[in-house]
Amino acid sequence: MIAHVALVVAIVLVVARLAGEVALRVKQPPVLGELVAGILLGAIPSQFSRDVAVDGSIDLLAQLGVLLLLFEVGLESTVRDLLAVGLAAARVAVLGTLGSFAVGFGCAHLVLPGASLGTKVFIGASITATSIGITARVFKDLGGARSVEARTILGAAVLDDVLGLVILALVTGALRDESSGAASLVLLAGKTIVVLGVAIAVGVKVTPRIFAAATHLRTSAGSAEGGTAQTSKGVLLALGLSFCFFFSWGADRLGLAPIIGAFAAGLVLEQQKGLEALVEPIAHFLVPIFFVVMGARADVRTFANPHTLVLAAALTGAAILGKMACAPAAGRGTKRLAVAIGMIPRGEVTLIYASLGLSLHVIDSGVYSALVLAVVVTTLVTPTALKWSLR
Repeated sequence: MIAHVALVVAIVLVVARLAGEVALRVKQPPVLGELVAGILLGAIPSQFSRDVAVDGSIDLLAQLGVLLLLFEVGLESTVRDLLAVGLAAARVAVLGTLGSFAVGFGCAHLVLPGASLGTKVFIGASITATSIGITARVFKDLGGARSVEARTILGAAVLDDVLGLVILALVTGALRDESSGAASLVLLAGKTIVVLGVAIAVGVKVTPRIFAAATHLRTSAGSAEGGTAQTSKGVLLALGLSFCFFFSWGADRLGLAPIIGAFAAGLVLEQQKGLEALVEPIAHFLVPIFFVVMGARADVRTFANPHTLVLAAALTGAAILGKMACAPAAGRGTKRLAVAIGMIPRGEVTLIYASLGLSLHVIDSGVYSALVLAVVVTTLVTPTALKWSLR
C-alpha cells in the first residue's frame, strides 16, 4: 500500500514540476501548468489516473496541501496589511466581490434553471475571489510593481481573500444545515469574523511569548554541529505547523471550513521571522499535489458536452464582467480599467470551492469541469489584457 502511494506521489511531483516549468517558459504561473497537467492525467484511462483523482491517501496529501497554501497566504497577508488597506482598495475588493457574485448567480440561474438555490448561490460564490499571483507577475515584468495600480490591486487582494473566506463559511454552513435561516447565517458570519479577530489579538499579544519560550527547548539536533540554530529552526517549524493544524481543527469544530483556521493561523504567526521560509519547502511538496488532483478530477468527457462548455463560457464571462464592477472604485489618477483587469484571474480559491462543492454534492462533475475551465481561461487572458490596458 505505502509503496504504491509513494510511486503515485513521485510521478505526480515529477509531472507537476515539469508542467510548472513549461508554464513559466510561456510566461504563465506554475499553478496553471500543474492544473492542466492534472486535466491531461485525468484524460488518460488508467488505474494511475483513477488513483490520482480518488485515492484516499493522495486526497489526504492534497487536503494538507491546501491547508498549507492558505497558511502561507495568511503568513504573507500580515495584520498590518489588513489594517492598512486603503479606502480605494477596500472599495475595489467589495465591489468586485459583490459584482462577481451577482453576475455568477445570474449566469447559473440562466444556464442551470433546474438547479437548486443552494447550487446557484455556491456557483456565484465560487468565482468571487481573485488569484493575485499572475497579476503581480505581470506588474513585476513591466517594472510597475510600485505603481498606484499595482498597490491598489495588491491591497484589494488582501481584503478579497478575507471576503472570499467569509462567503465560503456562510455558503458551506448554509448548505450543511439547510434549515438555517437568516439568524443562523448572521451567527455564522459572526463566528468567522470572531475567529479572524481572535487570531489577530492572539498574534499581537500571545504568540511572541509562546515562541520565545519554545526557543529554549532542546532536541536531538542540539548535539550536532551548529545544533542551536538548527534546534531553533526545528522548534519554529514544528510549532508553526502545530498552530496551522490546531486552528484548522478548531475552525471545523466551530462549523467553519478548516482552511479558514489555516488562514487565521498564518495571520497569528506573521510576526515570526523566518517561518515562511521554513514552511515553503513543505508547501512545494504538498501544494502541487493539490492542483494536480484538482485537475485530474475534471471529467474530460464533460468537455465534449455542449452544456458544460456553455456553462464554462458563462462563468468565464461572469468572472470577467463581475470584476469590471470594481473599476469605478479605483482612486483618481488610476488607470481604472487596468485595476479591474488585474482583479480578473481566478485560481486556488475557486478550485477550493469546486473541490468542496463536489464533496458536498452541491455541484456535479459538469459544473466542476466548467469551473476548472473558467480558472484556466481567466488566468490565460489576464496578462495580455493587462499589458494592453497599462499601455
